[in-house]
Amino acid sequence: MDTNRYFFKNGIRFECTRCGICCTGEPGTVYVNKEEVYKIAKYLNIEVDVLKENYLYPFRDSYSIKELENGDCIFFKDGCSIYPVRPMQCRTYPFWMMNLRNEKRWEQVKKECPGIGNGRIYTADEIIEIINNSPI
Repeated sequence: MDTNRYFFKNGIRFECTRCGICCTGEPGTVYVNKEEVYKIAKYLNIEVDVLKENYLYPFRDSYSIKELENGDCIFFKDGCSIYPVRPMQCRTYPFWMMNLRNEKRWEQVKKECPGIGNGRIYTADEIIEIINNSPI
């Protein structure tokens, strides 16, 4: 794949600050695949059925994480309470196709996310791999 055609051809610095801006506010869907369901339940030391009943709702071929009335992720309380086992959708933020479609959109995301511009440089090849592994 020719990465020279992307605005991020020289890479992008990013390090999650765990600020929660991507976890709070606007409602959204956070896809959780079946493997992630089991990992989260194990991490929380609860039965899978309890996790599904109290924290998830059916979505596509698996589940999505419930939100509070204000749109905040149910697992966000002074930080992500499942950070080590957070779903792939969360792990791949902000490197989502919708955010990297063009530089104008990326600049908007950059204003919201304090982790962009900090940390290590992700190469264009790494970013494309992340996009390809993201469920959105």
